[in-house]
Amino acid sequence: MSTPQTDQSELRCPSCGGQCVYDPNVQMLKCTSCGTTQGLESPWDSAASAETDYRADTPETLPPDLPDMRAHRCETCGGEVVFTGASLSDRCPYCDGAVVLSTTDHGYRTTALIPFRVPEQAAQTHALDWVKGRIAAPRGLSETVGKGRVAGLYAPFWTFDSQEAVDYWASYTTGSGKNRRKRRTSGTMKIGFDDLLMPASPHVTPLIRDGILHQFDPRRLRPYRAGYLAGFAAERHHQSVGEGLGANEADKRLLIRNHIKANIGKSGVSNITFKTDTTGIRYRRILLPVWILHYRWKDKPMKVVVSGLDGRTFGERPFCPRKLTYYAAAASLAVIAFGLLWGAGAAP
Repeated sequence: MSTPQTDQSELRCPSCGGQCVYDPNVQMLKCTSCGTTQGLESPWDSAASAETDYRADTPETLPPDLPDMRAHRCETCGGEVVFTGASLSDRCPYCDGAVVLSTTDHGYRTTALIPFRVPEQAAQTHALDWVKGRIAAPRGLSETVGKGRVAGLYAPFWTFDSQEAVDYWASYTTGSGKNRRKRRTSGTMKIGFDDLLMPASPHVTPLIRDGILHQFDPRRLRPYRAGYLAGFAAERHHQSVGEGLGANEADKRLLIRNHIKANIGKSGVSNITFKTDTTGIRYRRILLPVWILHYRWKDKPMKVVVSGLDGRTFGERPFCPRKLTYYAAAASLAVIAFGLLWGAGAAP
């Protein structure tokens, strides 16, 4: 993390000496005993959004050993999370498995994070409301999910910037019917990517990134401080920049293909090939806040994820086969009824 040592005295209440946790309701540290609050703002907060230039010819050193932070390893999914202050738990926020103290604790330093803005009770409500709004949910699902509790986690992410000089070749179609023809085309274009968000851990699934965290706003970034983590778990950054760029390659190539299709502006674009010269790579190592609620349905583990930024919710859910059959039949009847009414209206 960004400081070599976590001073636990910083998490003590100046009034009564009690333990402080970060309270998203007031965006401050709050004493769990007397309620005294402490601000975490500083004149340097605006610098948290700064990016670092990447140079392939100057590789990073190995991850530093940071034994002062309490990293715990999940015995189920293998994830490693750090607990700060009063946040120590015996369950993994990712999969709800048991966690044990890790004998080795390595990680790259995180430079910035966005603090939790959605409090626990609001996240719990978002999760339950999401489940209650699911169509064809089995009976008793809401009650089962209601017995679970959300767990707060700071998940590791990358942001990447780059400039792409693209040469491309592709096919497109013209005309229709017997006059339908396939044409070849080629061209060059420049594409600028800004703040492509990429998970920095295999435990941060697409459910977390694509479902809830696509509204990332770098203006909300704050310098890493232990106070923001007090009361929450966090996973370290374990990837080098090169590893992060490699993981981001598939997403970037898909975006480039979409840009090429838009640039051609024809129908039936296919057989796209391209090469790109990448320059101006910049990156950040950041942490983003999520709430995760775990539950089991017929012995199958599932989870509902709530963004700690804005409450956006997505998750895994079971279906009731009987209700699915009912909805399918109702939809078919509606289509038939519409067809009959339309036919009757069109008749002379």
